[in-house]
Amino acid sequence: MKFSVLSTDRHSAARCGVLSTSHGDIPTPIFMPVGTRASVKSVEPNELKALDAKIILANTYHLYLKPGNDILFKAGGVHRFMNWDGPLLTDSGGYQVYSLTDLRKISEEGVMFKSHLDGSKLHFTPENVVDTQRIIGSDIMMPLDECPPWPAEKEYVQKSGELTLRWAERARKHFLSTRPHYGYEQFQFGITQGGTFDDLRAHSSRALVDMDFDGYAVGGMAVGEPAEEMYRMLELSHTILPESKPRYLMGVGTPANILNAIERGIDMFDCVIPTREGRNGRVYTRKGTINLRAGKYADDFRPIDEGFDNHVCRNYSRAYIRHLLNVGEILGLKLCTMQNLSFYLWLTRTAREHIAAGDFTDWKESFLMEFNSNDKN
Repeated sequence: MKFSVLSTDRHSAARCGVLSTSHGDIPTPIFMPVGTRASVKSVEPNELKALDAKIILANTYHLYLKPGNDILFKAGGVHRFMNWDGPLLTDSGGYQVYSLTDLRKISEEGVMFKSHLDGSKLHFTPENVVDTQRIIGSDIMMPLDECPPWPAEKEYVQKSGELTLRWAERARKHFLSTRPHYGYEQFQFGITQGGTFDDLRAHSSRALVDMDFDGYAVGGMAVGEPAEEMYRMLELSHTILPESKPRYLMGVGTPANILNAIERGIDMFDCVIPTREGRNGRVYTRKGTINLRAGKYADDFRPIDEGFDNHVCRNYSRAYIRHLLNVGEILGLKLCTMQNLSFYLWLTRTAREHIAAGDFTDWKESFLMEFNSNDKN
């Protein structure tokens, strides 16, 4: 994988760069919209392009269930299946190991799931998760891991982390012994674990670096721990993970989380917040969030974010979108989702600009001060 660091911030570990894949170059830092089932909810691939999305994320567990490997292989991979010609990353199902605690059993071999759809048994191993992601055809794939909950006893986190490392070694070996199906390169990131225990996180990071993955994800964060604990783990990770490879913080998060993680050397992010909250009528602006279902917006004919140059703000008013939400029109959910994705993509794009200009830290502090003081949670 070719990853080039183009600029670094003078006062922090923030950096901007370019990650090259067969489906296009990805400028970093970057936010990846979440398209769990080969669809970013309510938004078409061509609309994602218009929003300036450079890479999206899909979920191996859900795609394995439906439509299934046979259909994805016949389709020629998920890019053709969903008509998305840009880069795509797949997680491994590791989040389901964390979240479906009543429906799974973990062993040395892998994870036995009961499908949340019909109760059928599914067996995920480090090897067959790689095989499924070969069939999906993602540009970047993640190995099977276990994400411990927070809080958890150190003994459990250590045992879980060692299992994740053994799985990672098997996944890396299998990845290197197999080839892509569709004629373009695929890459594999390792996932660090260790909770918020410094020694366990450092051990996991060093062991994965020794396995020489194409990039590295910081996993096991945003599971309930205080934000400052997460930032402390990122500062530790920055001293261990190689500067020459991309770093991905999984499942994070709020605008403050993202900017503070960029400040600590993280390059890639994904989170369901912009799509999930958009479907509930909560929209993000450069001056905070607003709940468009509130009655005070019934005759507010201003754009959601005045002066913000995107499709939603150029064409629709707060009053109209509130009307759509309150009468149950799907268009309202779509417009809120598009606004939020546009904001998140603007956030990382603007961060890149300020890193290149050398004033990222000052801009970050000024932006968050205004965003948080005006936030209408």
